Amino acid sequence: MKVKKFVAKSMSEAMKKIRQELGSDAVILNSKEVETGGFLGFFTKKNIEVIAAVDTAPAVRRQVPKKSAQANRSSSKPSASVKPQTNTIESNLKPSLKDETLASEVKELKNIVNGISSSIVTQFEDYPDGLKKMNQRLIDQDIDSSIRTEVMKKLLKKWYILDKETMNEEEVMHITKETLLQFLNEKDIDGFQFNKKYLNLVGPTGVGKTTTIAKIAAHCVLKHKKRVAFITTDTFRIAAIDQLKTYAKILNVPVEVVYSVEDFKQAKEKLANYDLVLIDSAGRNFLNQLYIDELKKVIDFNEEMETYLVLSLTSKYKDMVTIFEQFSRININKVIFTKKDETYSRGAMLNLIHEYDVGVSYITNGQSVPDDIVEGSATQIVNSILEVDDYE
Repeated sequence: MKVKKFVAKSMSEAMKKIRQELGSDAVILNSKEVETGGFLGFFTKKNIEVIAAVDTAPAVRRQVPKKSAQANRSSSKPSASVKPQTNTIESNLKPSLKDETLASEVKELKNIVNGISSSIVTQFEDYPDGLKKMNQRLIDQDIDSSIRTEVMKKLLKKWYILDKETMNEEEVMHITKETLLQFLNEKDIDGFQFNKKYLNLVGPTGVGKTTTIAKIAAHCVLKHKKRVAFITTDTFRIAAIDQLKTYAKILNVPVEVVYSVEDFKQAKEKLANYDLVLIDSAGRNFLNQLYIDELKKVIDFNEEMETYLVLSLTSKYKDMVTIFEQFSRININKVIFTKKDETYSRGAMLNLIHEYDVGVSYITNGQSVPDDIVEGSATQIVNSILEVDDYE
C-alpha cells in the first residue's frame, strides 16, 4: 500500500498528478483546502491538499550479486582481507522491519479512511470499479449526500483494508443494505396499532388521501375485523365525498360529512360505538398556511387521535420538506408514502425519515383497493430503494 500527499491548484490538477504518479487505480482518501506562500499572512494562495493511496503489494525479491570474473578465478581459500559473512543476521532482521513498516502504513490508512469527510465522498466519485455501480444507484435514488457518504465510507473501508478480492456485487449490496438500515433503527415504522380511536389523514391535493383511507379501512375490516366508520371534511370537492361514499357502501361502513368543529363533535357521538373512525380531510394548496388553520377549525385534535401526513413519492423532495414543515403546525405522528409504483426514485423516504426523525405507517403502490398498500417496515423501505425484490 502506497500513501502519498499531493498539493495542487485545483482538484483536476491534483487528479492529474495522482494518475501520473500512482496510476488509475489510486483512490483519494482525504482532501482539504490549504494556504501556501504569502508574507505575514498576506498574499497567500489557496491550494488543494490531497491524500491518495494505491495498493501496490510488489513481490519482494532478494538481489543476488553476480560473481565477478576475478572472484571466479580466486581460490577457495579465504583471503585475509575478506570479512566473515554477517548476512544471515541482517536478512533475518529485514522482514521484521518490513512488517513493522507495512503495519504502520495499514494503521495510518485505517485512520485516514475512518476520517473521510463528507465533502470528499460527495466531490470525488472516482471509486473502484466494484463500487461505482452502487454509488451511482444511490445517486439515482436521490439519497442524501450525508447518508451516501456513510455508505461509501464503509464500502471503501471494506474494499481497501479488509479484503477487496472477496468484495463481489452481493457483498457490496449486503453492506449497503445494512448501512441504510442503521438510519432506520429505532424509528416508529409499522401500520396503525389501534392505540387511538381516530385516525386523521392530512396532506396536499392530489396525493391520494381518499383512496388511501379506503385501503386502510378495508385492511382494518378484512384483516383485523374492526368496526370502521368514515368522517370527511373534504366539502370542497363533491367528487371526493361521492368517492368516499362509494368505498363506504362497498365496505358497509357509515360516512359522516362535517363542516365545522360542532359537526365534528356530533359525528363523534353518532360513531361512538365504532372501533376506528377514519377522517378524510380536504386537500388544498400546501403553500397556503391558512389551510392548516382551517383544519383546526373543523377537526377536534385531541389525545384520542393520530394524524398521518400523506406524501406522494412522485413529488420533489424539496416540496415534501415544505409540506412536512407546513403540516408540522399540527402534531404529525407518522407519514404515509403513496404512488411508489409511479416512480423509480424512492430515496426521499429514507431522507425524510432521517432528517425529521418521523415514523412511517403505510406505503401504497397502486390504485387497487384494498390490495395496493403495505404496512411500513425498515427492510421494505431499503429494498424499495435498492430495487431488491425479497421484501420481508
